[in-house]
Amino acid sequence: MYLIWMKSRITLFLFFLAYILSFVDRQIVAVLGVQIREAFELGNLQVGLLYGTAFSVIYALAGIPMGWLADRFSRKWMIVIGVAVWSLMTVLSGVVASFTFLIVARMILGLSQAMLSPAVYSLLATQYSASQRATIFSVYASGIFIGVGLSFLVGGSIAEVYDWQTAMISVGWPGLILAVAIAGIVVEPQRENQREHRLRESRSPRVQPLRAILQNRSVRLHFVGFSLLACTGYTLLAFLSTFFAYVFQRSDLVPDFGWFFFGVAFMVILSGRVADRLARIGASRRYWMGILSAGALPIYVLGLWSTDPVWAFGLLGIGVLIGSSYNGVATAILQSYVPDHQRGLITGLYLFVISIAGFGFGPPLAGWMMDSLFNDDQGIQLSLTLLFTGCNVLAAIFLWRAKVRYDADALE
Repeated sequence: MYLIWMKSRITLFLFFLAYILSFVDRQIVAVLGVQIREAFELGNLQVGLLYGTAFSVIYALAGIPMGWLADRFSRKWMIVIGVAVWSLMTVLSGVVASFTFLIVARMILGLSQAMLSPAVYSLLATQYSASQRATIFSVYASGIFIGVGLSFLVGGSIAEVYDWQTAMISVGWPGLILAVAIAGIVVEPQRENQREHRLRESRSPRVQPLRAILQNRSVRLHFVGFSLLACTGYTLLAFLSTFFAYVFQRSDLVPDFGWFFFGVAFMVILSGRVADRLARIGASRRYWMGILSAGALPIYVLGLWSTDPVWAFGLLGIGVLIGSSYNGVATAILQSYVPDHQRGLITGLYLFVISIAGFGFGPPLAGWMMDSLFNDDQGIQLSLTLLFTGCNVLAAIFLWRAKVRYDADALE
C-alpha cells in the first residue's frame, strides 16, 4: 500500500514539474520580448503575434482532439512526447536565429503543450478518488504560477547576463531530461472497460461524446462561469504594464509583480484542500471556491482606483492571489460529470473554452474600450473596472447555478 502511495506521489511530482516547465517555456517569449524585437527589428504587432496568436490559437484548437486522443491512447506517452517536443522547440529557438523559425516553433509549442493537461488530468483522475481530486489537481495547477514566476526570475536573469538565445536554451533543456524521467518512472493506470463504453456509444450513434458533454446543463454553467474568471485574469495580465506606465509612470513595478505568482501557487493548493474538506459535507460545495475567486472584484476595483502606486500594486496583487485560486478546483469538479473514458475530452474542451475566452475575448474588448469608449485620462481604469465587474458578477451567478444543479447532473 505504501509503495502504491509513493508511486502516485512521484507521478504527481513529475507532472507538476512538467506543468512548471510548460509555463516557463510558454512565457519566456514575453520576458525576452525586448531583446527579440531588437534582434530581428520587429514591430509590436509581430511580437504580439509571436507571443499570443502563434501559440494560443493552435493550443486552443488542439485541446479537444488531444483530449479525444487521451481517452483512447496511452496518456503516459502523450505526456512524454509533448514534454520532449516543446522542450526541443525551445532549445532550437535559441539556436536557429530566424524569426520565421520562432513563429513555427511557437506553433509546435502550442500543439505539443496541448497534449499535456488532458492526459495528465485524465490519468490523475484514474489514480485518485473523487474525495482527493480538488487537492491533487490544485497541486498540479499551481505549477502555472510557479512557471510564470520562474520565467521572469530565471529567464530574465540569464538574458541580462548573457543573451536571449542562451536564456532560451537554458530553460528548454531541463524538459528533455524530464521527458526521459517520466518515460522511465510513470506507469499507465488501468482504465475502466473502454470496449464496453465504446460498444454502448455505438448503439446510440446520434449522441456523440462531445454533444453529450455539452448537453449537461451544469457543465455549460461551469464552462461559462470559470471562463469569465479567466477573462478577468488574462485581461489584467495583458494590461498590467500599461496600467502602471500610463497611470503612475511606474513601469519599474511590473517585474516585481512576478513574486505574487508564487503566492498564487500556494493559494491554488489551499483552495483545493479547502474544496475537498467542503465536499465532505456536500460535493457541490466545491463551487464555493470559484465563487470566492469572483469575490476578488472589490479588491481589484480598489487597486485600479488607488492614487498611490504602491497601494495599487499591493491591492492588485492580493486580487490576483484570490481571483486565480480556482484553477485546480475547476478541473477537479469537471471529472465528476463524465465517466472515465471521457475525462480527457472534457478537459480538452474546458481548456479550449478557457483559452478562447481568456486570450481571445477579454484583452481585445478591454483594448477596444480604452481606444474607443473611454479614451480620456481615466480610460484604463474605467475600461478594466467595467470588464472586471461584468465578468466577476456573472461568474458568481453562473457558478452558483452550477452548484445548485450539481447533484442532479453529476455522476459521482
